[in-house]
Amino acid sequence: MFIAVLLIAWQMGVQRQATPLMPGPLKVLAGFGELIQRGLLLKYVIASLFRVTWGFCLAAVIGIPAGLAIGWHRRSEMAFNPLLQILRPISPLAWIPISILWFGVGDLAAIFLIFLASLLPLTITSINAVKSIPPVYVNAGRNFGLSSASLVYRVLYPAVIPRLIVGLRITLGIAWLVVVAAEMIAVNSGLGFLIVDARNAGNRYDLVVVGMVTIGVIGLLIDTLMRSLERLRSLSWGYAEE
Repeated sequence: MFIAVLLIAWQMGVQRQATPLMPGPLKVLAGFGELIQRGLLLKYVIASLFRVTWGFCLAAVIGIPAGLAIGWHRRSEMAFNPLLQILRPISPLAWIPISILWFGVGDLAAIFLIFLASLLPLTITSINAVKSIPPVYVNAGRNFGLSSASLVYRVLYPAVIPRLIVGLRITLGIAWLVVVAAEMIAVNSGLGFLIVDARNAGNRYDLVVVGMVTIGVIGLLIDTLMRSLERLRSLSWGYAEE
């Protein structure tokens, strides 16, 4: 119902504008049909998801184990924390010139930017997850004579998983934002490229809005999927405690 009200308000606002620049919902819907008919919408969605998947997964494979190791060993945290705090405020988009210089214009440049955007949040989340473990859990494990490997498997892993899932969900949203910006500059396909190309190709703002709506819908689906994993983990955690 709320969406229908928004669509009606959108159409009324478009009809009242003096200069017909902003497309209405019907024109945007026709733009969707045009892109689907030409086979471009699916192609661009797959291209964007491909880059996000590779960049995000590489960051998770490297960042989570590194963060857990740094958080577990105090000396490692003292050594690496200053570097992490220096790099964290730097926007991933500031790396665009360097990524193009290193990898040229193509998928690798966009994947590199997504990797950088995801690496630091996942690393810092992993560090904080380890530091949030109550010391009594670690001490109890050691008192029971658990080896270092058993302590990691039985204490560290169960304790950090809930925080890591939340961190993965937030970071995946960041990665989806960055891929759109990267595609506006570094590649010639994807939803970000669609927006820039539609603007340049005779001011096709209906296709610009199509790109924006598609980005939002896919972002919502990604967040819903991560929320489902979060709830699934909570349920399994509850059954394990019972």
